[in-house]
Parts: sequence; C-alpha cells; structure tokens
Amino acid sequence: MAVGTRTVAGATDRVVVVGAGLAGLSAALHLRGTGRHVTLLEREDHPGGRVGVHRGPGYTIDNGATVLTMPELVRDALAAVGADFDSTTPPLRLHTLEPAYHARFADSSTIDVHSDPDKMVAEVTRVCGPAEARRYLDLRRWLARIFQAEFGTFIDSNFDSLLDLVSSRRAATDLARLTAAGGFGRLGNQVARRITDPRLRRVFTFQALYAGVAPAKALAVYGAIAHMDTSLGVSFPEGGMRTIAESMADAFTTAGGRLHLATTVTRIERSGGRARRVRTADGQAFECDALVMTPDLPVVDQLLTKRRQRPQRISPSAVVLHGTVPRRTSAGWGAPHHHTIDFGAAWERTFAEIAARSGRGKLMSDPSLLITRPAVTDPGLLITRGGEECEPLSVLAPCPNLDSAPFDWSVLTGAYTRELLRVLEGRGYTGITEGYVIDHIDTPQTWAERGMAAGSPFAPAHIFRQTGPFRRRNLLRHPANVVLAGSGTTPGVGVPTVLISGKLAAERICGTLGTGLAGKLPPTH
Repeated sequence: MAVGTRTVAGATDRVVVVGAGLAGLSAALHLRGTGRHVTLLEREDHPGGRVGVHRGPGYTIDNGATVLTMPELVRDALAAVGADFDSTTPPLRLHTLEPAYHARFADSSTIDVHSDPDKMVAEVTRVCGPAEARRYLDLRRWLARIFQAEFGTFIDSNFDSLLDLVSSRRAATDLARLTAAGGFGRLGNQVARRITDPRLRRVFTFQALYAGVAPAKALAVYGAIAHMDTSLGVSFPEGGMRTIAESMADAFTTAGGRLHLATTVTRIERSGGRARRVRTADGQAFECDALVMTPDLPVVDQLLTKRRQRPQRISPSAVVLHGTVPRRTSAGWGAPHHHTIDFGAAWERTFAEIAARSGRGKLMSDPSLLITRPAVTDPGLLITRGGEECEPLSVLAPCPNLDSAPFDWSVLTGAYTRELLRVLEGRGYTGITEGYVIDHIDTPQTWAERGMAAGSPFAPAHIFRQTGPFRRRNLLRHPANVVLAGSGTTPGVGVPTVLISGKLAAERICGTLGTGLAGKLPPTH
C-alpha cells in the first residue's frame, strides 16, 4: 500500500541504480518489470552488498547477512520480470531451518526456537513448564498483532510526512491498532508483561540489536522483527546467502537489464536541479532520467552534496570471524545447529557497554555470540582442508561502533580474537582454539573502509527520531530525480526491509507497480 503520493516528475525512461546489494537488485528488477531501461552499477566484482562473500582457500563463505526471513519478497522481485526461484542461474532452493535458532545459556540450559507453534509450545513446556507455554502463546499473538498493524502502512509503504499517517483512513486505523497493542511502549517491558522466564525474554528481544537499540529501550514496534524471526520462519538457500543476489542479478540481466560489476561511481553530474549523468572510475558515463542510490549514507552524501548531513546515531557494530573447523572437532560440540545464539550470563550490562555514546563504549565483558554453521543445512559447503573434512564457521560478536569506542582495530583484532576463542572454549566448544582456521575477520575498521558510517554494518539506529517518517526520506528534493534505497532510508535495516526499500524506490519512480511485463520487456539500449 503506497500512502505517499510524491513521485519523480518528468521523464523516467532511463534509470541508473548504484549498488547491487539486495536493495539495488530489488529496485532494478521492479523498475525493469515496468519496461524501463535500467543500468545497475556495482563497485565489487560480485553482487550482494551486505549479503557479501569471502573467498577462502578452496571455499566461499557468507560474510554478511546469514538470516533470511520472508523469502516471498525475493520471489516478488523476481516475478516483476517473469522469473521465479527455479528459472534463475543459480536456481534458488530454500531450506527452512528447523529449529530457526538454538539458544544456549550460561546455566547450560538450551532452548530450540521453532516457528511452528505446536513445536515451540512443546519446547517451552520442556524447559519452562506448561504455564509459561501458555504465556508464550499470548506473546506470539501479540507479536503477530504488532506485525500485522505495522507491516502494510509503516514498512511496506511510501509516506511523505506524518500527515500521511493520519490523513489516510487505513493508515489512521493501523496507527490506532498499533497504539492499542502497546507498539509505542518499550519492547522489553511488553515482552516481560507476557512471559516470565528470563531466557525466553532474551530469545524474543535480542532482535532489537538488529535495529541498533537495546531491548529495554527499543520501541515495541520492533517486535515485528521478532515475529519474522520466530514465527514466520528462517530459511537458507543452497550454496549460501550469496545465491540470493546471484539469482536476482541473473533474472535482471536475462530480462535485458545492464549490470556492470567492478565499477566504482565517482561523480554525479547535475543540471537543472536533476541528476543527468553518472561517471565511474574507469571513465564511463551513464546518462539517466532517474537515479537510485543504495550505498551507505556517507557515500551517498559525498556523491550528491559534498557536505555533511545532520549527525545520526549509528547502531553498534560487530566483529565477525570467518574460517573453517575440522568436523572431528565440531563433532564434540553436541547436536549440530545452523544458528546458535550463545548467551552470556550478563544481559543489560552488555548492551550498555556496546551502545554507550561519545567514546565510552566497551567490548562486551560477558559476550553473547551468534555462531553460524551453514554446512549443517547444506553439506555441499563442506570442504577438504589439510587432508581432512572441514566445515565453514562464522562467529559474530556485537561490539561498539567507532563513534562509541574509537579503538585501533589494527592492534586490537588479534587479542580480541584470542579472547573470543577462549570464551568459546570455556563454553564447551572444545578444540576451537586449535582447530579453527580463521581466514578473514571483519571489524568496525573493515566496515568503515567500505564506507559504512562509524564502522557499523547496521546503519543508523532505529531510535525514535530515526524511525519511520523521521528516518532519511527516500525521495530527495534536490536533486529532484534521485531516490534512496537500502538500510539507511525507510523502512530500515534487515534483509526483508532492504528488499522492500528497493521496491519502494521503484514506486517513487514509476508510481504504483503493476504485475510486471513478464514476456513483454523491450530490450535495454
């Protein structure tokens, strides 16, 4: 549902999209589906953006997003040009993760997080008792209410101002429903009202970190993320998350779109209040009637205005270790799981440490970690290394961004990596210190080198003044034919939301999108 009415005025036949991340790919597919001539420019040698890839010795591993929810949004983007999961190269073959997450706690207890309500009731009953299982069902219903009241108007919709949210009858109705459900209270408080077990409370609130806010301070509207994670299901594509971008890129080029990889945009030429031409480092020039910008906001601002925008609060960052571990080592860690959230004993304190402002941030003193083992779901990702079978392994540790804690990561990375491995060894991941061969480490410094504000891959935090109508608008006034997409603009951070942001950007250029021109697309010149 499109609440906002503003679109790019004038001709929009030729569109250049900068950035072939999921937002740019989504925008390009939806635009191409309307018959426009679309050129997609990407500085890396592969599509994907934050759904990135690291090429290790003899293997590849996702070094960006690892959690896929609402895959129907990918299907919708492909359908805009008449493609589907089976028709692309590579095809998208999705596996539903069961459980979606395995949660481990400091007291050695575990909870498997199931999307199926009956399985989850049985699991909560096993761990917490039947009374808590009944409370879980109440929480599940509340999360669904938040999501249903929020999605159509506040996520999957363009809006131009606060007035849009009260002048539209449906928007006003959804706003009233969201208010009645307590959506503008605090997420932590709303969850605590419904369930009592502190372990379950963590399972249903840690998602606030995706939005860059501690659960105790996050608006309850971000229960929508928990609903996606814990009720709608988590999927994984064969070959890794990168196959999503590869499949979308294939559908785009098959439909006549032009994709230029390893092409860095260096300048936007303007005249008459509009962007007219995009120039790249290799000397190429691309004429445009409309322009979609998806890079991180500091890069966008540099290319468009050359002056700093209003300071924004940026989300905490992360250190992510990527490598392989022998299966003989990981076999001793118990039942294998694709995603394990290994919670430390501390909770509120760790959020305070990584989210502190103005140089007061600290590394987590008792870290909670996300451990990803994709070969558990896709054995095709196993490799032979040093004469033995190994599996890819990623370990993510949330940490302060560079505004919060301007650490010298060139000095700190080695010591902090050793500390994380020591913590994991002590939590039962026996042999990880010796067996884990780490090939790549992302830190706030590596994110910053890719143009991400304050060295965070999670973009501006979703605090109130950076949420919804207060977030950076996706349709600029100057230049008048430039539209933004990606995690820095509406609706925000996350795989589903950036896919939606690409579609919303296309709507700003085309108006309401139809069902696409499958089989009727003219060639791109």
